[in-house]
Amino acid sequence: MFPTRMSHAGSSLRLRRSARRRALIATTGAVALAGAGVGAWTFLAPGPGIQGVSDGVVLDGRAAERVSAYLAADAAGGGNKLRVTLDGAAVPVKADGARLKLVLPHLKEGRHTLMVAGGSSLPFASYRKSVAFTVDATAPELKVADPEIKNAAPVTIAGQASTDARVSVNGKRVRVDKAGAFKVTVPKDTPLVTVTAVDRAGNTTTKDVSARGRRPMIRAAHITAIGWGDDTLRGDILALVRAGKLNAVELDVKDEDGEVGYASQVPLARQIGAAKGYYDARKAIAEIHAAGAQAIGRIVAFRDPKLASASWKSRKRDQLVLTPAGEPYDGGHYGALSFTNFANPTVRKYNQDLAVEAARLGFDDILYDYVRRPDGPLTDMRFPGIGTATPEQSVTSFVADTRTALRSHATYLGVSVFGIAATRPTEIAQDIGSLAKVTDYIAPMVYPSHWGPGEYGVAQPDTAPYAIVQRSLADFARQAKGTQAEIIPWLQDFSMGSTYGPAEVAEQIKAAAANKMNSFILWNAGARYQGAALPRIATR
Repeated sequence: MFPTRMSHAGSSLRLRRSARRRALIATTGAVALAGAGVGAWTFLAPGPGIQGVSDGVVLDGRAAERVSAYLAADAAGGGNKLRVTLDGAAVPVKADGARLKLVLPHLKEGRHTLMVAGGSSLPFASYRKSVAFTVDATAPELKVADPEIKNAAPVTIAGQASTDARVSVNGKRVRVDKAGAFKVTVPKDTPLVTVTAVDRAGNTTTKDVSARGRRPMIRAAHITAIGWGDDTLRGDILALVRAGKLNAVELDVKDEDGEVGYASQVPLARQIGAAKGYYDARKAIAEIHAAGAQAIGRIVAFRDPKLASASWKSRKRDQLVLTPAGEPYDGGHYGALSFTNFANPTVRKYNQDLAVEAARLGFDDILYDYVRRPDGPLTDMRFPGIGTATPEQSVTSFVADTRTALRSHATYLGVSVFGIAATRPTEIAQDIGSLAKVTDYIAPMVYPSHWGPGEYGVAQPDTAPYAIVQRSLADFARQAKGTQAEIIPWLQDFSMGSTYGPAEVAEQIKAAAANKMNSFILWNAGARYQGAALPRIATR
């Protein structure tokens, strides 16, 4: 800083001060640093000192990469002995139009000191100025525990963040103790709780948790979009709801033919003629709710003849599962133009857009089906755009992306899977352990008629519904252990080979309960269900 002791002669003082100021500006110039998000850093040497940034400022990685520094061109002239160093190392200077640019090296994480020093033949002109700053490109730590849900009580959201971070929950700042721990309560059934930690540099970490907890018990029956328009079929299912034997109805949003049951406004659904309008979605959901049940929207994802045919005709072949020769893969009994490519962005977005639309319309759950690759050897099929990912990884990432897209809605997400997926995930690209981490529930299709002889040590599974369902579901329970995902099995209420009456259906329900699985979804393609097999749902 300048000395404060000056001549007592007023006019002489003003003249000498003014002359010295002009000389210093002419010979020493200024150093200016500007970084994204941090404004301008200005060194006006030597009088005013360092302006625009103070010691202790912290930059994130992006700001550090964009910092630039300059000297006024006059700083190169005269007897000026200006020196600039960063952490003790000289900083080169090069001409840049009417100014000189300081060639700063890559700013690594950590503390840095920028020094500007100079000297002059003028009295009192020697000076030394420095500013210390820190580069921090690492996002803050943030851990949030899965909340414990108890009846209707408020839900406690607790966790721990880096000690230098500010924490907010759903946009509201919360208190953090010296160790970084925090705790806050939110109302139960809050669809999404967003916890955000921001450190001094502006680095951000975000975690989303649900205050809904696990998916509550459901007992549902399936009905198609066209079936919903049949007064008898619809009425029989709603009668089971009113009788206290079912508490959910699973209604097709998009079916195996690729048809969307209601008049969807998703652009691609309308473009390819998939939006059929067989039922009014809002009206159907309201009727289900009025009966005392929840509405589950089933979306048949990658088996989609409508989209497959439209994609092939428009030469968008990457949207299909292909053979090595580039032809549509023949999905066996499904046909050649049946399976779309789960690795294709357009295909993924189409199904996710339908899921979000269905959630907005009021469906309580979105349940994916055919969220898999076609049957058959992998050597016979190609998935354009899959890159280095395995089919299982690609399918899991699709489900995870859907969960992200549904975060702002009070909607549960489930995935229907093959019974064999628990032990043979690569056969149809369904990794249960991975899927359980990115969805609210897994719905395994453990229909006894679909198991081969000898599976799980059961000679004829079709005639032993309790044994095959109990043993296969035990495997799913092990796969999902340690996650928040429920196992909600599809159970068989139809005859294929053996005749299935109320006793056979009831045996499957008991087998699920033996694995502590009180939820289930019944399948009958014709939507005709045997109420005699269903126990009344216990009420508290």
